[in-house]
Amino acid sequence: MSAPVIETNLPGLPVTRGKVRDVYDLGDRLLLVSTDRISAFDWILPTPIPDKGRVLTQVSNFWFRSLPIDHHLIETDVRQMDLPAGADLDALAGRTILVRKTEVVPIECVVRAYLSGSAWAEYRQHGGVAGISMPSGLRESERLPAPLFTPATKAAQGDHDENITFAEMQAIIGVELAEQLRQLSLDVYAHGARRAAEIGIILADTKFEFGIVDGQPILIDEVMTPDSSRFWPADVYEVGRGQPSFDKQFVRDWLSASGWDKNSQPPKLPNEIVEKTRAKYIEACERITGEKFPWS
Repeated sequence: MSAPVIETNLPGLPVTRGKVRDVYDLGDRLLLVSTDRISAFDWILPTPIPDKGRVLTQVSNFWFRSLPIDHHLIETDVRQMDLPAGADLDALAGRTILVRKTEVVPIECVVRAYLSGSAWAEYRQHGGVAGISMPSGLRESERLPAPLFTPATKAAQGDHDENITFAEMQAIIGVELAEQLRQLSLDVYAHGARRAAEIGIILADTKFEFGIVDGQPILIDEVMTPDSSRFWPADVYEVGRGQPSFDKQFVRDWLSASGWDKNSQPPKLPNEIVEKTRAKYIEACERITGEKFPWS
């Protein structure tokens, strides 16, 4: 098991640190480094998950290479990147990508095909999701009649993303771009769901981000990873309850049962939870990409 990478340091390069990624500005390009930090309930947890950043990066890279859509990825090999002298290439390997800089669209483009998470809570309260009316009598984790596009505003670090209606999205970014992003999101989800089904995984929901280059939207950030998606094992799927998953729901469940109030500093994760979470992430990576995880 590799030592966890919590924070990176590339001297001379401006850096912005998000919940998970360190983003270095190279002018017309960005260097994205996925650390092993893990967040839940809008908190960065004090305990990292070793190699988690590599899993997110390898899964995203797989999708970028296989999707029939323009995206921001330029280079994945740290040896081919012009990094500062003394950069720890071994620590950066597998978790670092060079990408095009874009004008980021301030919308989380969420596609839901199953009734789970905040969508399940909203349905129980309002009988619909994101302003979309739904049939009555649906149960938790039930497959929806058709995948739903449910946008959200991108929150500043530490704040909650806010679900909005499609009409509100149109008002924020314009009718034409909103229509483009909705169709692109549904198309990319359909591609991912087909691939997941082939390997016995249900892609219950996922979120995408887009940026604008030369007036056109391209796919950016991470794509259909265990952090941005709900992956369920198809062989134990059962309507009417929460599902076991390959994502960080495992950590969320432990935190919820720990007695933590979610309003103060979160507790450290036990070694058992760290090891099981790492194993879940790696299993998802290997099943999705069809390749052995190089850092096992």
